[in-house]
Amino acid sequence: MPIAERLRPILPDLAAGAGLALVVHAALPLSLPVMPLAVLATAAVYAVVAAAIGRAWPAHRREFGWPNRVTLARAALVAVLAGVLVAPSAIAEHGRLLAALAALALLLDGLDGWLARFTGRVSAFGARFDMEIDALLILVLSLALALTGKVGPWVLAIGLMRYAFVGAGRLWPKLTAELPPSTPRKIVCVLQGVVLAACLVPAVSSEWASVLAALALLALAASFVRDTTELMRRSAPAGDP
Repeated sequence: MPIAERLRPILPDLAAGAGLALVVHAALPLSLPVMPLAVLATAAVYAVVAAAIGRAWPAHRREFGWPNRVTLARAALVAVLAGVLVAPSAIAEHGRLLAALAALALLLDGLDGWLARFTGRVSAFGARFDMEIDALLILVLSLALALTGKVGPWVLAIGLMRYAFVGAGRLWPKLTAELPPSTPRKIVCVLQGVVLAACLVPAVSSEWASVLAALALLALAASFVRDTTELMRRSAPAGDP
């Protein structure tokens, strides 16, 4: 089914998400030369997210549902953060505010899963949507730190590791098998967002930001090594990453 046809039932939700992104952008104290470019970048990122939703949205489902709406709100916040990346000076100047937006996105991360379980609307699409927005947020935050120069370019390894893992799955199909739920894995994932957002706060020095980011990267690498080892020991691949 064409993407446009898939999107038709959920267009109001996608439009609401775009509206939220614009409202949040309007509230940011960005300078006039920066604002238009940042808005365009935000719109581009949100459009990519909307297109990805259209490709993955199950054709038989009609209602988006509140759990997915919460995740979409998170996507809008992440798109706003991504838009600000066009102006590294603005990232440094408004680090506290951007960290607060990232913190809000992290708080909403717990709400969408709880709503899905509470309303009985747990789905493969919702779980994947949630995971992809988590990964995008971590990538955007690591890019923000790298662009400001507060942490060296190596911090990008935090944001790119999950995508490298997915890419490796194309070479080694065993890595595409489904992993059982893991509390340590969830804690490590949340830790990345918390640490990266905290490092954006001006009160956190470059030295401390580097130390915190390095510890977060070590924890993430250890988590991926553990998962990779477990998957490679299995005899047969199954499912999606």
